[in-house]
Amino acid sequence: MTAISQLATTRATGSGMNVPTADQKRLVIVGATGMLGGYALRYALEHPTVGQVTAIGRRKIGISHPKLNEVLHSDFTDCSALAEALSRQDAAVFCLGTYTGVVPDAELRTITVDYTIEFARVLHGSSPEATFAFLSGSGADPTGRSRMAYARYKGEAEKALLAAGFPDVYLFRPAYIYPVEPRREPNLSYRLLRAIYPAFRILFPNQVIRADNLARAMVDVAVCGTGERRGPIFENPDIRAMVESVDARTGPRSST
Repeated sequence: MTAISQLATTRATGSGMNVPTADQKRLVIVGATGMLGGYALRYALEHPTVGQVTAIGRRKIGISHPKLNEVLHSDFTDCSALAEALSRQDAAVFCLGTYTGVVPDAELRTITVDYTIEFARVLHGSSPEATFAFLSGSGADPTGRSRMAYARYKGEAEKALLAAGFPDVYLFRPAYIYPVEPRREPNLSYRLLRAIYPAFRILFPNQVIRADNLARAMVDVAVCGTGERRGPIFENPDIRAMVESVDARTGPRSST
């Protein structure tokens, strides 16, 4: 099965689609084939509050699960074909993105800003009461004054999401996201950070977050809310505090 431009192809995986109970949530994950989205997907499939996960992306995920509904979509500049798949959703975790220096500046803006705004437009039209959790980044600048293009583009996307009409939008601004599992790093900076991570984590704990812990926080907030924590912006220390709070109640899953 292949994705055709401006066409969404849907397929349920597993022996049969799970039907959410009245107290379970329907969750959309965008970017589930990426590092963070992959962790979010695996955590969501195990989450007792999540009854169904719709994973939207360009490539097949390669896993099967009764809760999983996989939607292949090739052109995120036009998400109109996703309207049906996005109906009756309770929350979305948006992890789609790329790294600075991997693509030209114009493409970086398209992926960071245009894809986000277009997806949000269709999601709001189909599920206006959905909660939206967005992977932003440390230093995101909604004023547009930052000298860093990545910060300006993330800030622009944040500003658009807050104005999109969703009842709750949560903006996650992690600093260095530690990949946990070995991978091919996108640039020299990431190769260096991975090499010095053991020391960096001790010296600057509030400047790092494990990818699996960040994914857990995003899914938990999307489907369960923030509790006593205020939003909509969560900086790296806030995200770490969320993870530590959950671990204190349920037992640690990993070191932050």
